[in-house]
Amino acid sequence: MKRFVRENSLALVTFSLFFLVFLLGQSLAGQRAYNDERHDHGEGSVSYAQYVTTAHFGEATFENWESEFLQMGAYVVLTVWLRQKGSAESKSLDEHDEPIDEDPTGHRDEPNVPWPVRRGGLALMLYRRSLSIAFFTLFGLSWLLHAITGAHEYSSDQLQHGGEAVTTLQYVTRAQFWFESMQNWQSEFLAVAAIVVLTIFLRQHGSPESKPVHASHAQTGTS
Repeated sequence: MKRFVRENSLALVTFSLFFLVFLLGQSLAGQRAYNDERHDHGEGSVSYAQYVTTAHFGEATFENWESEFLQMGAYVVLTVWLRQKGSAESKSLDEHDEPIDEDPTGHRDEPNVPWPVRRGGLALMLYRRSLSIAFFTLFGLSWLLHAITGAHEYSSDQLQHGGEAVTTLQYVTRAQFWFESMQNWQSEFLAVAAIVVLTIFLRQHGSPESKPVHASHAQTGTS
């Protein structure tokens, strides 16, 4: 168990922060805010179990997940072709210094090689791009769930004020939906731009996301 924790501590801590701290905190605070809003309209409170099944919780959650997966997927793809001099987040400006992405089929007989490499063909073609495919798939699912739950929440608000309910398709054509999406997308890409530029000048000893402390500002990449 001690070895497992040491070898997986980064994933364990980040997922624990996600599920046990931030998502739980969001849901508890969201339940209270939701009930306060219901009281203002003369409606009764909902339990925690009821709240996490509401569109209020779903819309707020998937709206943020959508922007995170878009950010990571776009960043993975953009770093294939684009460079930033001096940034730890960029590949080298000198193409001769870059590791060659050799044909992986030459390693298919080595031990512990991933199954798609041994299989080759379509499996390997997809596996070579599986990281960006996964992120953009998660983005698409989160975007759809944001649209569905957002349409339900928007319709509930409209009905309370004498308006009409909207379908999911109608909702995604409204400014409200794109305001919700864009306000998160812009913040995520601001964070990406910040780490790209800040790693040119700043260091974090011991982190693989930082250049060595002694590295010059012009050094590009972490090695």
